[in-house]
Amino acid sequence: MKRRDFLRSAAHAGGLSAAASIGLLGSLQAQAQSAPGYKALVCVFLYGGNDGLNTIIPRDATRYAQYAAVRAKLAVAQSSLVALGSDYGLHPSLAPLGPLWAAGALAPVFNVGPLAVPLTKADLKTKTLPDNLFSHSDQQTLWECAGRSVLARTGWGGRLAAQAGVRPVLALGSAGRFGSSDTGAALALPGPGDDFSPSGWFGGPNASRRAALETMARANYSNRLMQAYGSIQKSALDTSATLGPVLKTTPASGSTDAIDIAFGNLSGATDTPLAKQLYQVAKLIRYGATNGSGRQVFVVAQGGYDTHADQLTRHPKLLAELGAALAAFYDATVRIGQASAVTSFTMSDFGRTFLPNASSGTDHAWGNHHLVIGGAVAGGKTYGRYPDLVLGGTDDVGVESWERQGRWIPASSVEQYAATLARWFGLSAAQIAAALPGLANFPLNDLGFIKP
Repeated sequence: MKRRDFLRSAAHAGGLSAAASIGLLGSLQAQAQSAPGYKALVCVFLYGGNDGLNTIIPRDATRYAQYAAVRAKLAVAQSSLVALGSDYGLHPSLAPLGPLWAAGALAPVFNVGPLAVPLTKADLKTKTLPDNLFSHSDQQTLWECAGRSVLARTGWGGRLAAQAGVRPVLALGSAGRFGSSDTGAALALPGPGDDFSPSGWFGGPNASRRAALETMARANYSNRLMQAYGSIQKSALDTSATLGPVLKTTPASGSTDAIDIAFGNLSGATDTPLAKQLYQVAKLIRYGATNGSGRQVFVVAQGGYDTHADQLTRHPKLLAELGAALAAFYDATVRIGQASAVTSFTMSDFGRTFLPNASSGTDHAWGNHHLVIGGAVAGGKTYGRYPDLVLGGTDDVGVESWERQGRWIPASSVEQYAATLARWFGLSAAQIAAALPGLANFPLNDLGFIKP
């Protein structure tokens, strides 16, 4: 085997990366000393731009009539909505989340998006705007990093984690820049049944390669670069040995394990990539909460939300997967006694246009509605301001007739959304300011959707 091929294999073995240099095993011990109790933040990124306007819909007669008149054939039937009180309803595909609302564990947050400063329609030509609005990759970066610049290197998840002394962010799906900080990137973890250890690459007849890797990682080097390399590899090997067995387990037939029961043994509605990611997160939360981890940050992902066409077929299927996975995950946190210690929240590239396009779909927009779930959530009510459902109105960026499509100017910023979560996570005002420097541009730094 050529040296460069060996090193390439070693870099992939068990997720051996620079992110692992800080050592999850060591961080579990450090967090136990630095933070009393256990808490976990779980980011659920909906890649492609979820149509928030068909996710959370007004139920009152006046606004539903406005909605239905514009949405036309894309409108969700009023009678099918999952009631969130008398004013709003969820798409029927999210029916599994109805009991969470009733239990006070679900809070919709309206019209959040990237902002540099608070904006009104009158400000659009005079105040600073975020970079490259309506672009998938750029808006993903702005959501992941919080701020106005697409050149940001670090994500707000990584920065919050660093301020809290949590290293690294754990990624079961694509992390983008969300989990990056000045000290490393997110640590990518495998799905149920997969190996998170060098045995997956160096087992069996390749055991001698594993032995060589161990020797390289644990040798005493005088060269600083080699010292760093050895530290990274040793930490990753130790981490994989610790978490590998946790990650590899899958539901057994007739299992009575609390997490397996919550996820229906990953069958039926939970036999999906997103549910499997959250199944892994639930196992890691149980492990972390019982082994002295003070705080953890996770990120999972679901793709497919770029519904420019055939939205009536595609979007309900995506939401059905989302609703089943989120409900199962919350149920798992209840069963393992960690519901109040875990807060999940959605993010997405952007919202979609209120006005449908000619392909039975919707196009790229700006502000969007999101869901926050957990036992610590001040649920059973909504937060933020729902936009005025008028094309070309005060919340629509469009001025000329051709651009009046219902691209809502966000009422709250990503920083405000993140700061609310950071406060619950246990960060001080100074730590929140350090992790979210743009927050100083906004008068309100807590949107209130989590209990004091």
